[in-house]
Amino acid sequence: MSYDDDHAVLEAILRCAGGDERFLLSTVEEWGPARITAALVDELLFRCEIPQVGGEAFVGLDVLHGTDRISHVLQVTDGKPVTSAEPAGQEPGAVLEFTLSDLLRELFGPASGRTAGAFGVSFLPDLRGPRTMEGAALAARATNVVLHATTNETPPLDRLALRYESDKWGGVHWFTGHYDRHLRPLRDQAVRILEIGIGGYDDLLPSGASLKMWKRYFTRGLVFGVDIFDKSACDQPRVKTLRGRQDDPEFMRRVAEEHGPFDVIIDDGSHINAHMRTSFSVMFPHLRNGGFYVIEDTFTSYWPGYGGHPEPGARPDTALEMVKGLIDSLHYEERPDGAATADYTARNLVGLHAYHNLVFLEKGVNKEGGIPHTVPREPFWNDN
Repeated sequence: MSYDDDHAVLEAILRCAGGDERFLLSTVEEWGPARITAALVDELLFRCEIPQVGGEAFVGLDVLHGTDRISHVLQVTDGKPVTSAEPAGQEPGAVLEFTLSDLLRELFGPASGRTAGAFGVSFLPDLRGPRTMEGAALAARATNVVLHATTNETPPLDRLALRYESDKWGGVHWFTGHYDRHLRPLRDQAVRILEIGIGGYDDLLPSGASLKMWKRYFTRGLVFGVDIFDKSACDQPRVKTLRGRQDDPEFMRRVAEEHGPFDVIIDDGSHINAHMRTSFSVMFPHLRNGGFYVIEDTFTSYWPGYGGHPEPGARPDTALEMVKGLIDSLHYEERPDGAATADYTARNLVGLHAYHNLVFLEKGVNKEGGIPHTVPREPFWNDN
């Protein structure tokens, strides 16, 4: 299947995962249980932690839909990513059994709080004897790796950054705590995430780390990345890369029109101040209310090579000077000419959170009416 086909299936899955059973089943019938199951298995493999099971084991996965039984076998090897194996090639030590409906909801539905009843498990009879206790324990550990990946529990964001080797935590930056503080309320929603800057420059191998991190963090999300280099090798289910310049307004508008509106937009691109300002002015209108526009690496506002200046305020066109001006925009209703002169950003910016080299801009309806005229504009006491 092409990326577009995969994407269409996943869009359908995300739409139905939080709906009622009739809607879910009609979606399965529309796309076919085998195709839906294949997408679920891809997601399951992606979510599996690198196993520490003490050997190699095979775990069967049987997905039931009506009279259909769709069988997969997963290879769980110590220290290696979990992969698919040919069902006919290996006899699994244990078999997990889900209905298609339950597996779909477990992977992509809202958190249910359910702790049991979604699956069945059986071990091969010859693993139950006293001489095969070691084999049974290995099969149990391997089964746990797969089962844990089906739950709605998501590992902490700093762990995910380390797992996928994103620089948002450890060594260079310590951003994940701030991200988790602001984005945690969105992680159970069917969100769209855009990150400008995929990493790796023109080398494909180390790039796409943050995209995979966001894919795992937002278990019901679609993740898009923009870069000036071709990063299509990073495309996978729920992750799409787009090639273009962040300082090209027409390109960025096309990204928004074709793939937005977005719930989170992250600028981790060129870090050139003019580029950061252009991206914000074009893309902020394509952010949903309640979403966040995030600007990383604001230290370049002090670096002349990126269009900055070591003296604060010496250049009015840096990213940080833009952010400082947005504090005034937040309070446009309190200024005498504010209501008349307020632009789109002022009327739709409800929060600004600045951290070391990181800024979160929160979008919403900024129209509270201002401070009433009944409140005195001068102190009612006299200090003299």
